[in-house]
Amino acid sequence: MHISTLWGDYSCGSFGKEAKEFIDFLAECGFSYWQVLPFCPADEYNSPYKSYSTFAGNPYFVDLLLLFEEGLITREELDAARQQSPYLCEFNRLNEERFELLIKASKRVKAPEKIEEYISERPYIADFCEFMTQKALNGQKAWWEWTIATTDADVLFMWKFIQYKFFTQWAEVKAYANKKGIKLIGDIPFYVAMDSADVWKNKSQFMIDEKNVPYAVAGVPPDYFCEDGQLWGNPIYNWDEMKKNDYEWWTARIKAMLELFDGVRIDHFRAIESFWAVPYGEKTAKGGKWIKGPGVELVSKIKNAAGEKLIIAEDLGDITEEVNELVEQSGFPGMRVFQFGFMGGDSTHKPHHYKNNCIAYSGTHDNNTLLGFLWELSESNRREMLEYCGYTDADWNRGYDAMLRTIYQSSAGIVILPIQDLLGYGADTRLNTPGRADGNWCFRITKEQLCSIDKEKFKRLNILYNR
Repeated sequence: MHISTLWGDYSCGSFGKEAKEFIDFLAECGFSYWQVLPFCPADEYNSPYKSYSTFAGNPYFVDLLLLFEEGLITREELDAARQQSPYLCEFNRLNEERFELLIKASKRVKAPEKIEEYISERPYIADFCEFMTQKALNGQKAWWEWTIATTDADVLFMWKFIQYKFFTQWAEVKAYANKKGIKLIGDIPFYVAMDSADVWKNKSQFMIDEKNVPYAVAGVPPDYFCEDGQLWGNPIYNWDEMKKNDYEWWTARIKAMLELFDGVRIDHFRAIESFWAVPYGEKTAKGGKWIKGPGVELVSKIKNAAGEKLIIAEDLGDITEEVNELVEQSGFPGMRVFQFGFMGGDSTHKPHHYKNNCIAYSGTHDNNTLLGFLWELSESNRREMLEYCGYTDADWNRGYDAMLRTIYQSSAGIVILPIQDLLGYGADTRLNTPGRADGNWCFRITKEQLCSIDKEKFKRLNILYNR
């Protein structure tokens, strides 16, 4: 469950008391992990997988009530920020109003030197704050279109203030989780956005020409989610240049994420072995080709940076024997998705194939909910799946718990269920549909919905299968 999905009163989930209440719920159910989506600022489509910085934090996760308690915003300002609906993230309103409130709060800080020192010790965050300040002064244009090189002290400090509050508020949430026996798993998008502090400050690390035009951009070939493939548009890494400085940027990235979390999932891990490069200017991803990645060299750097912490290799999509070998060589657990096992034929995603060193999901943020998937299957595939799970009654609507139990019974070392699947919700609560630009990432739950979950059922499953 992403932070934005948490309940609350201010248009988006945050690092306030609701996060701690959710941790209490997890502990009461006997869960051991909470996996989130990337923490970086989201793009214009509200996706956390394309951001202005892979190191920075999403401003909307800063909790307003905590700022009010510190005297940084007034009661009137807090009340004015109250949401209109508890069921969806109010992204349009956040984009229009939240920064005006945060800049007011930043101007009321009584000890700015503490914030300045904190940011100065984190150069990648300092770069991001400078980047966003320059972007504002240049009318939010992409960095290669900037014409103004001055700065604005108030805007710059606002961004430093936001990042300071983001990281310090999250540190308190993480400490609370760990004290309750809950570990936090983060998520690292493989690529970064062209218009980002990452590329702006590290141009030599990316395949772009002297006019700041990419030679090729990232994506994936046609697959289950999209018949034209997915044209992500991210710049490709210049692996030869990265090798020269011993993959310093990647090492810093892993270390930064593992300060925030007890483990991380590396999205699109298969690109370390080979990546799909689409010539710049193509309209779809169909015209791309596979190019060899850094392979075991980068994997070894990631392992050294991670130490004993959990690294999950997202090995989904167009997977070859070479990718399987790299995952095996890394020692990182790969991913298995229950839904993928029941689309016809045999599959490594069927639970009887799961090995212990894998993470089994009922579905990911890119999948339908488990109930939605059940409803949309063909009659024959649905019957096969339910029979596989030991459920043969004529009324298939009651087969949901059999599917959950089958995933729990698997040999997978860790089982992770999206919050929608704990609730037993349908397709209307799906978080993301790959290849669709609008209408994603906005699902939220309420406290009442969370309380409707049968905690004893999940506690019993966790005890019974030693989860």
